[in-house]
Amino acid sequence: MKTTDGKTGGTTGGRTGEEKQPRIAVVGGGIGGLALAGMLHRQGIAATVYERDAHAGARTQGGTLDLHPESGRRALDELGLTEAFRAEARPEGEELRILDPAGRTLVHRVPGPEGGSRPEIDRAKLRELLMSRVPDHAIRWGHHLTGVEELPTGGHRLEFADGSHADCDLLVGADGARSRIRPLLTDVRPVHLSAYLQLGITDADRRRPGIAEFVGPGSLMALGDNLSLGAQRSGDGTIRVSVTVRADEGWVERQGFGDAEWGEVVARLHGLFAGWDAGLTALIDACDPGSLVGRNIEALPVGTRWPSRPHATLLGDAAHLMPPVGEGANQALLDGVLLARAIAGHRDDVAAAVAAYEAEMFDRAAVVGADSAELERMWLAPAAAEGLASFFSAAASAD
Repeated sequence: MKTTDGKTGGTTGGRTGEEKQPRIAVVGGGIGGLALAGMLHRQGIAATVYERDAHAGARTQGGTLDLHPESGRRALDELGLTEAFRAEARPEGEELRILDPAGRTLVHRVPGPEGGSRPEIDRAKLRELLMSRVPDHAIRWGHHLTGVEELPTGGHRLEFADGSHADCDLLVGADGARSRIRPLLTDVRPVHLSAYLQLGITDADRRRPGIAEFVGPGSLMALGDNLSLGAQRSGDGTIRVSVTVRADEGWVERQGFGDAEWGEVVARLHGLFAGWDAGLTALIDACDPGSLVGRNIEALPVGTRWPSRPHATLLGDAAHLMPPVGEGANQALLDGVLLARAIAGHRDDVAAAVAAYEAEMFDRAAVVGADSAELERMWLAPAAAEGLASFFSAAASAD
C-alpha cells in the first residue's frame, strides 16, 4: 500500500502501474486477521493489518485454546505451521473433568500418550506463530480506527486516532465482537447471554500446590443451578478461574466488584455458590487478590447474513460471534485461510472473491453457531453437569 511516509500508512493519490493487485486492509490483529494476512502473503498477495494495540505485548492474550482438526488445525496446516504448533502445543491440556455442585466427577476425559485430536495452546503462543507468517512492515501497531469513509471510486478510506488515514480496495473487519466494520454491512447487533467473571492464580504449582493438583494439567468445570465455576491451566503456570452466571446485562456492573475490598469480593462469590462442595469453592479462595475482571457474554443471532458487497467483508467474531464454548477461535482461523484462498482464486475480481467466501462462511457458521448455542444453553441449565455428561457420553459413542 502506498504511504505518505513509512509511519502512518496514509495513502496518496492513484496507484502506479505495478500495483495491479487489490489493496487489502485488515482491521484487527487477532488470530483471525493474522491468519488472513499470513495466508495472503504466503500466496504473494500483500495485505496490511491495522491493530489498535501499541505493540504485540501491550495486553495479555487470554488463556488456552483447543484447536480442532477440521478448522483451527487445518488453518495452521495451510499456513505451514504444523510443526511449529506441535512444538508449542500442550496435549496434556486436553484433560477435562466435569463435576456437579456436590463435587462428584461425572466426566473425566484423559488424552492418550500421543495426545488427542484437540491439543491446547496458549493464545499468546498461537498469536506469535501467526505473526511469524506476516512481514513486520505489514502490521501497523497503534492504529486505532476512528472512522470509515466509502470512496466514490470504490473501496474505503480508514481514519485513525493519530490523524493518519489509509485507502483500500478491500476492507476486512477482523475486529471482534464490537466490530467497527460490521455496521457497514448489517445492522444486526450481538445479544446478551450471561455474565462472566475471570480470576487468576499465578505460579499455582508453587503457591497453591493443592489447588494445582486438584485442577490437573487441563481444565475442570463444575456446573449446576444456572452457574458455572471453571478452572483452566495455562502453559505459564497460571490457573484461570472463571465464574459464569445466567444474569441480565447489567449484573456485572451492579456488583461493584472493583470498589469492594477483596475479602468482600470473595464473600460475594461464595454467596453465589452457597451449598456447593467446599473443594470447588476453594478455587475462589486461592485466587490472587485484585485479579477479578468481569464482562458480559454475547453472541450474534445464529444464521446472521448480509447482502454481499464488493469492497468489505468480515471474519471471526465480527462475522459470527458465538458463545465461548470452543469454536470461536477455530472458526476465525478457518475464515482467514478460506478468505485468502478465495482472494487468490479471484485475483482480478474482488467482488467474486468476497461472494465466494461469504457463501461458504455463512452456511458453515450457521451450523457451528447453532451447535454452540445449544451447548451454551446446556452449560448454564439447572442440571447442567448431568446434561453435559450425557452429551459427552453420546459423542463418545458416536466416535
